[in-house]
Amino acid sequence: MKSSVIRSACGNAALRIQHARHGSRVSGTPQRCQPTAATHSRLVVRAASATANSGTNAKLADYFGKRLPKRDAGDFDQSLKDVIHSTKEAIVGLQRKNPSVQPLLAIIQVGEDDSLLEINKKIAGKVSLNVTQTCLAKDCSEDEIVEEVLKLNQDPGVHGIYLHLPPASLTDRVLDALKPEKDVDGITYLNMGRLVQGDLNKGFVPPLAGAVMDLLQKHDSSVEGRTVLLVGADGPLGVALQCLLERNGMAALKSHSNFKNLQRQVMEADAVVLLGAEDLDIPPTWIRPGAAVIRWEPSLDSDDLGMSSKSGLAYLMAAHRVQNVVHSSSRRIQEQQYRPWRLRNLKLQPLTPVPSDIEISRAQTPKAVEELAEEIGLLPEELEPYGRSKAKVRLSLLERLQTQPDGKYVLVAGITPTPLGEGKSTVTIGLVQALSAHLKLNSFACLRQPSQGPTFGVKGGAAGGGYAQVIPMEEFNLHLTGDIHAITAANNLVAAAIDARMLHEATQSDKALYSRLVPSVNGARGFSPIQVARLRRLGINKSDPASLTPQEVSSFVRLDLDPNKITWQRVVDTNDRFLRKITVGQASTEKGQIRETGFDIAVASEIMAILALTDSPEDMKQRLARMVVGTSRSGRPVTAADLGVSGALAVLMKDAIKPTLMQTLEGSPVFVHAGPFANIAHGNSSVLADKLALKLVGRDGFVVTEAGFGADIGMEKFFNIKCRTSGLKPDVVVLVATVRALKMHGGGPEVSAGAPLPREYIEENLSLVKDGCLSNLRKQIGIARLFGVPVVVALNVFKTDTQSEIALVCELAKDCGASDAVPCHHWAQGGRGSVELARAAKAATSRPNNIQFLYDIEIPIVEKIRTIAQKVYGAVDIELSSEAMDKINYYDQQGYGSLPICMAKTHLSLSHMPAKKGAPTGFILPIRDVRASIGAGFIYPLVGTMSTMPGLPTRPCFYDIDLDPLTEEITGLF
Repeated sequence: MKSSVIRSACGNAALRIQHARHGSRVSGTPQRCQPTAATHSRLVVRAASATANSGTNAKLADYFGKRLPKRDAGDFDQSLKDVIHSTKEAIVGLQRKNPSVQPLLAIIQVGEDDSLLEINKKIAGKVSLNVTQTCLAKDCSEDEIVEEVLKLNQDPGVHGIYLHLPPASLTDRVLDALKPEKDVDGITYLNMGRLVQGDLNKGFVPPLAGAVMDLLQKHDSSVEGRTVLLVGADGPLGVALQCLLERNGMAALKSHSNFKNLQRQVMEADAVVLLGAEDLDIPPTWIRPGAAVIRWEPSLDSDDLGMSSKSGLAYLMAAHRVQNVVHSSSRRIQEQQYRPWRLRNLKLQPLTPVPSDIEISRAQTPKAVEELAEEIGLLPEELEPYGRSKAKVRLSLLERLQTQPDGKYVLVAGITPTPLGEGKSTVTIGLVQALSAHLKLNSFACLRQPSQGPTFGVKGGAAGGGYAQVIPMEEFNLHLTGDIHAITAANNLVAAAIDARMLHEATQSDKALYSRLVPSVNGARGFSPIQVARLRRLGINKSDPASLTPQEVSSFVRLDLDPNKITWQRVVDTNDRFLRKITVGQASTEKGQIRETGFDIAVASEIMAILALTDSPEDMKQRLARMVVGTSRSGRPVTAADLGVSGALAVLMKDAIKPTLMQTLEGSPVFVHAGPFANIAHGNSSVLADKLALKLVGRDGFVVTEAGFGADIGMEKFFNIKCRTSGLKPDVVVLVATVRALKMHGGGPEVSAGAPLPREYIEENLSLVKDGCLSNLRKQIGIARLFGVPVVVALNVFKTDTQSEIALVCELAKDCGASDAVPCHHWAQGGRGSVELARAAKAATSRPNNIQFLYDIEIPIVEKIRTIAQKVYGAVDIELSSEAMDKINYYDQQGYGSLPICMAKTHLSLSHMPAKKGAPTGFILPIRDVRASIGAGFIYPLVGTMSTMPGLPTRPCFYDIDLDPLTEEITGLF
């Protein structure tokens, strides 16, 4: 038997508590539950509309066999009434503010003796508290007890758990399994330690100790200075009682084993408390006149259930336990409220020269994700850790904080990107680090998950760079929590379902198809819920498979997909140009069902767009069902729901819908979620991540989210698609620019990957800078102002930039309409290098804005496309191919005309021509094709020769990426 010493907070003496090993009694020798013939089932669960009982069955002795004096019986009665009255008032107050709350006590006991339940039902009935009882067999194992405890731990409707078990069953493992916040008997080691230290804000006073204190205080109006002798108080309950006595000004003495010394102690004591000392015979003549005597025995006969003197202490203990349940429920409600942040920032020690991104990331030790979550007010049950430094966050958070005001919403966009890179992600992270670590404002970054295509292709990772990164950057850039893999699996399941359905329809009769689609199971046929939904869409209101007419059967079983009008493609998260067009069905087993199709990169999947735009699992499920995969030969759209696959898709996506929590180099929180490209999709992180973050930061906090590529693409779609869907509106746009990119837009020479930079980009050239500012920067500021939001220009400074160039950009940016323009040095300095930007963004959020959308959603599709082309890109007009016009007419006929527009065009120019830098004018925008993502909720025109599957360059990034087999460290990522 091991023992540990706990230093008492109530006095100078050390209190020794003995802890039970596995399979041992708390205070004695090992003993297992004895088998019983009366118990036929391993587990019985009973529920009642009242509370459960106290810590252990208790019995009050009649003053060692004599009848309890009338005054002391009155002490019991008054104590019980007082506890019940205060508890009832607490419940009424609790339910007045939270009508749905119903405190519940759960009892786990061995055997089926209902005496304990009956006592608790009587007490609980007086305060409108509920109780459940779980009866385990007498020969139950430790595993069975732990299993039941863990179930109750996870049940949010249970506020208190009482383990009415033999001492041998209260093992270390059982006690460790019990959640301290539900341990209303105060028997876990943590709660016992809290009591010893005097910290009862989170712990509980054991019901027996509380009942004894009540009786002592009722017996004597002034207890301070009184001496109380504790007999048989060697266990944890004795320790708890000793602490409570000393904290209330009494002197607590432990009894001596020596008989003469015990007599002297009894005769000198103002009160004697006998805890389980059944065999101890103390003559009444030892008791001094007026002294209180309380005896507790761990047994209660079934005929002692009335409010008699024998059961008085048991009822009082039950009342105290019920009171603890209400305390637990109240704490739970308080825990559900918004919590102020206690963010611990990680220190940075920037080096010169700045090391590689992966070296910087690896040099910093991130906080455990559970620690980060607690710091920002997440509850343990809202977190699903994936390793040490990342975790999924459950969407229940939105319901918990639904009344919490949102924080300030900051959008980071950029000028038209160049091969030199502008660093939007780096600015986003640097800004959040400045706000949180240096201005001490709650702030959250919301970023997209990077595709492995660019990571192993030409662009590299997307975790930021320098001293403004998400860490660990390897985990951020590779797989993360598997969301893109889930999207890939879901997307390709749809593709497989399409080809399989066409094969089966081509090779089977209506009757054969029907018998296989609606098979007989155990002699009965029935439609699945998803099939019933299809019948309803077809206008067939029948539920009996035998009642369908031959025509109805044919309509039900045949989608009749036109192979030439299937719009759904397979996806893979790799840049693979040779999958852009493929032929499927060439094996003899596919019976001649050959057709041309292709692959897209995974992040171009409509399912990725749905993930980014959905606001709940139910909404996601509906969007997945609405996805149009092709057209029937009769011209009807065929959906994922028609294929019968939408429920399975929701299952594959059930974890992907939860944002992933990570952190920056300085310990600021980051949500990473969804990753649609901005040139072939809408290019923004998820609505859900933004909504969760806005609640967590609080009214005065900041959420910084990023839109892909230039403001003409990612930002335009942020407003016209994402904001329409989410109902959220940003307070400020931070527009990222670099001197090098502005020089290119001002007429600087082209650059090639891997080649040395021309001298124009590493030497001062104010002329190129000015021309770039007055063309592309001015245009992008103007685009942001179209939406009525203030703009702050963030100049991402490189070491080759001169002070004159920096000053010129900031001056011209303000002349072009920016509310402010500031240089940023976060890449080399971390958050400290973006403090000026943080102050400028904070100031801009207090300015009035008049947010508006670019177009009315109800105007024709062609006019919406034209509006974007002219107002955003600067085109004279649009030119629609005949194929594009036919598609638009078809979408109008199908009722899709009121969807927003998601332009798929090159990100390298405001026009459709990648080589045209600056702010081109006078061009006509060619619309080659128009497609529809009905589940995501937008129409996407294809401008020029856009491809949805990138290719690998001559020298991809993967040449530099490697793994050390000994340390398992990754090298070459950037």
